[in-house]
Amino acid sequence: MALLREYTLGDRPIQMELLSDPEEGKAAGFSFPAINYEDPNFNVSIPVFSIHGNHDDPQGAGPQGALCALDMLSVSGLINYMGKIDLPVNDADAQNTGIAVKPVLLRKGNSRLALYGIGNVKDHRIHFELRSNRVRMFMPKDKDAWFNILLLHQNRVPHGPQQFVPEGMFDDSLDLVVWGHEHDCRIDPEPVAGKRYRITQPGSSVATSLGEGESIEKHVALLEICGKEYKMVPIPLRTVRPFVVDEVSLEAAAEDEGLDLNDKMAVSKFLKNKVNELIQRANDVWDGRNAKALQEGDEELPRMLPIIRLKVDTTGVSEMSNPVRFGQEFQGLIANPRDVLVFHRAKRPTRGGKVTADQPELSIDDPSLTTSEKLSRVRVQTLVQEYLAAQELQLLGEAGMSDAIELFVDKDDIHAIQNHVSTALKSLMKGVQTTGGEFEEEDLEDIVGKVREKHEKDYLEKHNGGRSTKSKGKEKATDADRSDASVESMMEEFDLGPSDIDDQESEAPPPPKKTAARAKKPAAAPKKAPAKAPARGRGKKKVVSEDEEDEGEEDYEEPEEEAPKKRTNRAAVLSKTTTTKRAPAKKTASSSKQATLSFAPSGRSSTRAAATRAKRKVADITEISD
Repeated sequence: MALLREYTLGDRPIQMELLSDPEEGKAAGFSFPAINYEDPNFNVSIPVFSIHGNHDDPQGAGPQGALCALDMLSVSGLINYMGKIDLPVNDADAQNTGIAVKPVLLRKGNSRLALYGIGNVKDHRIHFELRSNRVRMFMPKDKDAWFNILLLHQNRVPHGPQQFVPEGMFDDSLDLVVWGHEHDCRIDPEPVAGKRYRITQPGSSVATSLGEGESIEKHVALLEICGKEYKMVPIPLRTVRPFVVDEVSLEAAAEDEGLDLNDKMAVSKFLKNKVNELIQRANDVWDGRNAKALQEGDEELPRMLPIIRLKVDTTGVSEMSNPVRFGQEFQGLIANPRDVLVFHRAKRPTRGGKVTADQPELSIDDPSLTTSEKLSRVRVQTLVQEYLAAQELQLLGEAGMSDAIELFVDKDDIHAIQNHVSTALKSLMKGVQTTGGEFEEEDLEDIVGKVREKHEKDYLEKHNGGRSTKSKGKEKATDADRSDASVESMMEEFDLGPSDIDDQESEAPPPPKKTAARAKKPAAAPKKAPAKAPARGRGKKKVVSEDEEDEGEEDYEEPEEEAPKKRTNRAAVLSKTTTTKRAPAKKTASSSKQATLSFAPSGRSSTRAAATRAKRKVADITEISD
């Protein structure tokens, strides 16, 4: 405030005429105007126009409550506060207000200047307002005769999908955008693709962090305007502390200069020499500023301690010295001895690099299909085959990989893909080795392709042949059966009627299992319970057979009963939902087909139930939208 009072108040006349309303933006309930040099009680020689930033943004809601530090400077007559946007009082106002920008119109001779300001707004809101075309800029009728400048204080560098403002989202009638908030000094106006305006970014006046962008020389600028033409004259800041950043790789130094990475003393000496070089470079920058100032008639300034930052790539080095202890030797030489060094390691590239898969055209992507029709046509095997057909597999066969993925999804075999890849690679290497003889490196791809095709053919013959025979009493379902069963599974709940899981479980007769239902006391012997295993949960012990050990964590699953002479309470409840009378069960193959007492494995049953619910929900939504 003392600086503003010292250098902006005085008797020098102001040669700019205000053409906009001086009452626009003034303090409510008071008589003095918003523009300080229009107030007869003030003697202003240099008017200052300012918007607020993200550290001094208004707090509160409504025209009475949204106040910030610039409000105090404004009512005291030191600056002219522009670009203030009243925050909405409630959500309803926020949906309807948008952002209105009214300019300050100035004229000097034949040149007319329209000064627009948008103070800092939360990133998500300004992004929404711009995307929704709700930023309204009030312009003069002859806007093309004015030189239009926009002052902005937002993120220019993307920090997220909605946490920045794109450079090309402003009105084409603008001539120049002055962008604040970013600290990198990019004072020269930069063009914007597809737009006629340019962007200048003055940056911060001092370094506020040790980032590389802060090391760019700090400038302000003098903007000269004549009609629609302008010129930006950069002015370097002499009193800013010099800041030099550099990076060094110890691994590269070991190769180029023979540095012993295991010798801590040698590494420390090498880094000290690098820091001294940076100090000398910073002092040369300061001396160059003084020499230029003397030529222009300014006085020489005493040298300031520089800020030095050395980034050290320690890849390949097992142990490094303490950076704080290292910086103590530079006390009195630099301004940041504790932060002079920063260590990091380079990320090793993954073997083989990143592979980008080709995106196939799936059959369910047909735009003519409704969402319910797409869900009814979903088949894991079909999706896998269509996806693999679009890739160029060089080592693995499509058929074997498709079956392995199907086992992984349908059978919950978490090792199916790993086992298939391991087996296929071993077989492929063995096949290449059995070709015999020596061959050139460029012929390796052809040999591998031939061996892969042979293995793929053998796999298909063996796989198709195995499906037509029965082994050890097991009967495998064909692809058509599995497809039909999956359709039925989409149409019914997991505990109603037969399903494809029941068919798969009936491939082999299950071994006798111990009953895990809760024991029921007979009336004749109330003190003696029959020899049945107690039910799960509620503090009772579990009796689980060897075949059920993997399913022990699912509390809601119970094994299938063979032929219970007396029904347990849970089985009785389930049986009442289907029939009131049942004949005693016989130990036949059909007993394993009881749908009401058959519970599928947790992963498959829950998946099918979720798919059914999703399908019904989507069908309802589609019907409503129609």
